[in-house]
Amino acid sequence: MIPQRIVLIGGPGTGKTTLLNALKSMGYHCLEEVSRQVTLAAQQEGIEQLFLTEPLLFSDKLLESRIAQYFEAAKIKANFVFIDRGIPDVSAYMDFIGQNYPERFKKANTNYVYDRVFALPVWEEIYETDNERYESLEEAQKIQEELLNTYTGLGYDCVEVPKTSVENRVNFILQQLNP
Repeated sequence: MIPQRIVLIGGPGTGKTTLLNALKSMGYHCLEEVSRQVTLAAQQEGIEQLFLTEPLLFSDKLLESRIAQYFEAAKIKANFVFIDRGIPDVSAYMDFIGQNYPERFKKANTNYVYDRVFALPVWEEIYETDNERYESLEEAQKIQEELLNTYTGLGYDCVEVPKTSVENRVNFILQQLNP
């Protein structure tokens, strides 16, 4: 039995990681966002923001990692696997910055399909920047639009998660998955 792959999407700082950690603490299988790992690896090589200096290289590494995550999810014995961002996020971010990218990015979006997509909206009250999250709130909102356009353009029904407590967000998602 292959578990359902459930993707959490949203602009930077929308609470995806916090929500994922809450699901994990309840015993659900969760796969973390891999872009921080790519960014940290580049920083150890002296490149402060690989996405800003070499967006295609960064996105290529990210795409490779997200495809690996897609297959990793299939090996987990569970009904659901929650994933912090999906493969289409890569091309959405490239579209956001106006960067051309190889056709294989678009093919990956259609070759690797997720079962459900939950979108966490940009929420000014919880938005923070840090070493890996450098986007302004306005940029986060534009990224959000690009993500929603990309996923809906691929035929996904992006269910918006309400701006509420983490507990209520978790309950909302679980109710959607287990009606």
